[in-house]
Amino acid sequence: MTLDAAALLLLVTLLVGLARVHRGPTAADRMLAAQLFGTTGVGMLAVLAVAEGRPALLDVALALAVLAAITVVAFARRAAPGGGGA
Repeated sequence: MTLDAAALLLLVTLLVGLARVHRGPTAADRMLAAQLFGTTGVGMLAVLAVAEGRPALLDVALALAVLAAITVVAFARRAAPGGGGA
C-alpha cells in the first residue's frame, strides 16, 4: 500500500513538472523541470526496485542521478554570463 502511495505521489510530481515545462517562461524554469523529471525518475526506479525485488534497478537509479546532476552543471555553465561552456 505504501509503495502505491509513493508511486502516485511521484506521478503527481511529474504532472506538476510537465505543467512547468509547458508554462515556462524562461529556459531556467524548463531546465529545473527537467531536473525534476530526473529526480522523479530516480524515485520511480527506487520504488520499482523495492516492489519487484530487483536491486539492480537501484544501480540504474544512481546512474540516472549522476547524469541529471551533470546536466544541471552543464546548463549552469552555459547560462552563466560569460560562460560559453568550453
